[in-house]
Amino acid sequence: MNKSARNAQIGRALAFLLLLAGAVLFMAPMYQMLTMALKPASEIQTSGAWAWPTRPTFDNFAKVATDPEISFLVFFRNTAVIAVLSTLGTTLTAAAAAFAFARLKFRCRDRLFVILLSTMMLPGFVTIIPSYILFAKLGWVNTNLPLWVPAWLGGGAFNVFLLRQFFMGLPRELDEAARLDGASNQTIFWRIALPLSGPALATVGVFTFVGSWTDFMGPLIYLNDRDQQTLEMGLRTFQTLQGTQWHLLMAASMLVLLPIVVIFLLAQKAFVRGISLTGGK
Repeated sequence: MNKSARNAQIGRALAFLLLLAGAVLFMAPMYQMLTMALKPASEIQTSGAWAWPTRPTFDNFAKVATDPEISFLVFFRNTAVIAVLSTLGTTLTAAAAAFAFARLKFRCRDRLFVILLSTMMLPGFVTIIPSYILFAKLGWVNTNLPLWVPAWLGGGAFNVFLLRQFFMGLPRELDEAARLDGASNQTIFWRIALPLSGPALATVGVFTFVGSWTDFMGPLIYLNDRDQQTLEMGLRTFQTLQGTQWHLLMAASMLVLLPIVVIFLLAQKAFVRGISLTGGK
């Protein structure tokens, strides 16, 4: 084995060890959540958070899911509705805006795109008060409308940028051939651009779903009634005056995390491919 091959092998080994250490570091909180979720309250006080339970039990999960005082299923339904509507709205409207910036020619197109990108430098907290005043005048406070309707109004600058990068990589010959057959811009968008942009759409969809599913500030600001609240707000149910019910809180946290893990596993290949394709343009 020559020196270059030996160095390459050592480099791969070091990279593997580094990735393994990172995986252990990121999985440690998950392990702690699981051990605490499988323990009764009495064992948490005696054995601590990291020790594996002597008698693992799923009673905590059952209590969280079925106890009417916790209302987990109500929170789950509210969160699912908001996340699905936000994901659909963001994906469709961001794709439409990105297609226009990437494939259509109109006056001041590039300047408008620069202005759009400049909004990414505006901190989100700056818009909280103006947005609340607007939604209050519309009568939307204490409804889920402020949490998903804005997603249908453009999709966000970052998502538009991401999809625009992908659309710019599609061959122009596809548009020209479609126009020779009499296709309009709408037809090209729906029948050519969107079907070919599955990986990029999956990337935007996963980002949006995770952000909406785990959103805490939005529901905290706009939702007052308990039957309107989401999972992130529902987790506060386990923080009482008598202390935090860690066994129930960790079980609920595992259930909240489960849909995100499932969706990422299902869309993993498309997600990774979308990141590589949009990042390489």
